[in-house]
Amino acid sequence: MPDRAAVAVKVENLAQARPQWGLDRADIVFEEPVEGGITRFIAVYQCQGTARIEPVRSARFVDIDILEPLGRILFAYSGAIQPVIDAVDSSSSVLEDVGADRASGAYERDPARVEPHNLETSTAALYGAAATFGYVSKPPPPYFTYGPLPKGGATVRAVNIAFALGTTTWAWGFKSARWFRSYSGTGRAMQGDNVQISAVNVVILHVHEYATGYVEDPTGAVENQLVLTGSGPAWIFRDDQEFQGRWVRPSLGQPATFVEQDGTQITLAPGNTWEELVPWETGVTVSK
Repeated sequence: MPDRAAVAVKVENLAQARPQWGLDRADIVFEEPVEGGITRFIAVYQCQGTARIEPVRSARFVDIDILEPLGRILFAYSGAIQPVIDAVDSSSSVLEDVGADRASGAYERDPARVEPHNLETSTAALYGAAATFGYVSKPPPPYFTYGPLPKGGATVRAVNIAFALGTTTWAWGFKSARWFRSYSGTGRAMQGDNVQISAVNVVILHVHEYATGYVEDPTGAVENQLVLTGSGPAWIFRDDQEFQGRWVRPSLGQPATFVEQDGTQITLAPGNTWEELVPWETGVTVSK
């Protein structure tokens, strides 16, 4: 592990934002529901860097709760409603701000795409900005527990998540031994460099979602928040196996752990992980 802080980047996931750049180099990608049925990504980089991350978009309240277990992490984003900016500013023990307003020199516009879906950055630019601000560069603690393939799994081919604006599918690739992402209606989730988004582990957490009361955009959509402590249903996909169980997170300062119904811990395989934070009422179906 490099001797440096992790950097988390907010990445858009509307159709206009695709194809994205740089997601394949992230150690962890969190997919979070926000407002209006849309989702956003938080891509976390530490073990690897990337020369292009695009498109960078705005912050949400839930970002702080998701990232708190990683300690003082660099946080890259482009704007937010004022209450969220205030929350980021007051969370200096969790987030070190290298957003586009504070570190404008670390960002540029892609002339081939339409604003606001064209703001890009790189891990090198973000680490450079952090150095000019004198931010502490300390490696984060582990977010997940890794280990050999647990017992009790079931062989599966794919998992489908019925998000409000369309189904996301993760399908097992037998030759490459990875999970590959695709979307209903548009097919494979490709990056701008023609690499399909994939992961060694896919973790799905059913979480409760509620409205904050803060209006997020001119349409009147209200920003949502997630309940990320306590426990709830979880699906863990590693190797070609599905493990059903529960996520358990006693406090925001701790990452969630995953256990089978009998309490046996479910560990992940070494490699990049996507964590899907899925509203409780959203359907999750598995193909065997």
